[in-house]
Amino acid sequence: MIIFLIGFMGSGKTTLGKRLARKISYEFMDMDKVLEEKEGMSVSEIFRQKGEAYFREQESALLQQLDAGKNTVVATGGGAPCFGNNIEIINQKGVSVYLKMQVASLVCRLENAHAIRPLVQDLRSEELRDYIEKKLLEREPYYSQAHCIIKGESVKPAHVIALVFGAGEP
Repeated sequence: MIIFLIGFMGSGKTTLGKRLARKISYEFMDMDKVLEEKEGMSVSEIFRQKGEAYFREQESALLQQLDAGKNTVVATGGGAPCFGNNIEIINQKGVSVYLKMQVASLVCRLENAHAIRPLVQDLRSEELRDYIEKKLLEREPYYSQAHCIIKGESVKPAHVIALVFGAGEP
C-alpha cells in the first residue's frame, strides 16, 4: 500500500513521512528529491530553468509510475495534488493523508525554514502570509479530497497509523 502525505509546503510531509515509514517498515519517497535526482538540479533550479509547468508534468509522470502494491510512504510536493488529475491518481493508488495546517503555522515554519522554497523564497513576511492564504484557498478543494485529514501542527506517526490502519499497526 502507498500512503501519500499531502499538504502545503512546510506542513511536515517529509519529516513525518520519514518517521512514519521507519515505524511501519515501509520505504520512504520524497517526490521532490526523486525529481531533483532525475533532473540533476534542485527544485528551485528546475523551476527557474524549465518552468513550473514542466515540473508539474514530471510530478504527474512520477505519480503514474508508482507501484500501488509496494509499501511506501510518499511525501508529495505541496502543489502535486492540485494539477491535472493528480489527486485522482493519488487516491486510486493509495491512501491520502492531508496534513492540514493554519496559515499562521505555515508562515512561521516557512519563515524559519532552511530549505529553499522556489515559490516563496523572495517573499517578505506579509507577502508570505498573503501568498499562503491565496494558495491555500486555491488548493483546499484538492487537498480536501484526501481520504484522511489530520491537524498538521502536532501530528505524530501513531496518529496516521490509527487513521490509515485503524487501531492496529500494519
